[in-house]
Amino acid sequence: MKAALRRIISETACLDVPVETLSDTDDLYAAGLSSLGTIRVMLAVEEAFGIEMPAELITFNLFTSIDALAGTLAPFLRDGQAARVPVAALPRQP
Repeated sequence: MKAALRRIISETACLDVPVETLSDTDDLYAAGLSSLGTIRVMLAVEEAFGIEMPAELITFNLFTSIDALAGTLAPFLRDGQAARVPVAALPRQP
């Protein structure tokens, strides 16, 4: 999943640095992610994985790193496939 996220970020986020130079924990905002970039990334993630993120999970913290994105998306995917997960069952953002 992280490889797919890296591709999506590379193609849509318009970062100041190549995504290949970032670790999974690096701050995407420090790398140049803008509010418009977060929207582009979210739309591309939803399309790529065939999911729709509940609005309450789409927060500033969701886009802080590749790890943050992957951790939030994990409950939506089972064996690489989109899964319907009740919002109440998802982990809450701090």
